[in-house]
Amino acid sequence: MNKRAQNKFDYQALAQFRYEIRRFINFSEQAARDAGMEPQQHQALLAIEGLPATHRATIGVLAERLQIQHHSAVGLVDRLEAERLLRRASSRADRREVLLRVTRRGTQLLNELSLSHRAELRSAGRALLRALETAMTHANISVQSRRKKSAPRHNRRAKEVRKK
Repeated sequence: MNKRAQNKFDYQALAQFRYEIRRFINFSEQAARDAGMEPQQHQALLAIEGLPATHRATIGVLAERLQIQHHSAVGLVDRLEAERLLRRASSRADRREVLLRVTRRGTQLLNELSLSHRAELRSAGRALLRALETAMTHANISVQSRRKKSAPRHNRRAKEVRKK
């Protein structure tokens, strides 16, 4: 396969993967709106509840998990707190540290949304996985073909160095 055809194939694989991701994100955002919350509020609750045990739920960690600026995370936490979906609490170990806790109401909403998300993943998940596998396969093929093209040059240089 020539380079232009390979690139077209790569673009198609990546485009299909992005399309499947976008479909799931659109579903998720609409489900959050239907539940009466902003999509980013749902993402925040999920990020906090889904943190590994090694992480503490702070505004900085939330900002990192959502890939937003710290001040944006503060505003998001303010809105979640106003809706009684989240509360702030001072850390016992370090009073300067503010920890985030999802309230019972927030947990109930998150549970409802998670049920619909699981159902959507059961129906659309296979297409997402296929698109990911195809994109990864094409990425591996591209990397391997680049290595094969560059390998002979390195071998020639190594042989020339050994001759000297």
